[in-house]
Amino acid sequence: MIARKKHKPEEIVAKLRQVDVLVSQGQPVAEAIRLIGVTSFAYYR
Repeated sequence: MIARKKHKPEEIVAKLRQVDVLVSQGQPVAEAIRLIGVTSFAYYR
């Protein structure tokens, strides 16, 4: 079983902002999520 990494709240906010920036630049959401290194399940959770 793979150990899960716990992100700090500041890291979560930074990653969500990064996705917003990428999407506003025209990237598809799925691609932006992949680029920040999280799963789509984790992103939507």
